Amino acid sequence: MRTLLAVLVLLLTGCSTIHRAAPADEFFARLSSLCGKAFEGRIVSPAEEANRDFAGKRLVMHVRECAADTIRIPFHVGDNRSRTFVITRTPSGLRLKHDHRHEDGSAEKLTQYGGDTIAPGTLSRQEFPADQFSRDLFVRERMPASAASVWVWEVEPGRLFAFELRRPKRFLRVDFDLSRSVAAPPAPWGSR
Repeated sequence: MRTLLAVLVLLLTGCSTIHRAAPADEFFARLSSLCGKAFEGRIVSPAEEANRDFAGKRLVMHVRECAADTIRIPFHVGDNRSRTFVITRTPSGLRLKHDHRHEDGSAEKLTQYGGDTIAPGTLSRQEFPADQFSRDLFVRERMPASAASVWVWEVEPGRLFAFELRRPKRFLRVDFDLSRSVAAPPAPWGSR
């Protein structure tokens, strides 16, 4: 009788448990809600020589392609359409990759770098330290400081999308105003 009672208590307790989505799932949902929209951003980090490629240029992100497990976000820097952020669900969180293409669609030498979340993060903030592939790529291409890169993404619905790049001697943060969408820019170079 006690065994039967214990089993019933366990079953009933299991039924009353509320499943809560992991922070990465909620973060992915927030990002997915932006699908089809483009937003203009601005550099908010201190001026640095390392960020000169972005300075004074129009910065636009376009949440262009959304699927159940992957979101592709072209990031336009002035007329340069070579960059696309790719965020993918993994069994333990999220993966961020940078897909860089030449105008003819071929892959650039520095492409597919990024990393996986190693901590749960929050509903609004996820961090992606450089993975082994990226560290090896950066070392091979004589960019050893980049091997310590951490990319940070933030999403505050209706208000802000931000990305940061942190590594020794470099900090870049770009904030995008989610309260006002802009016209979608041309498709990125090498788009499918």
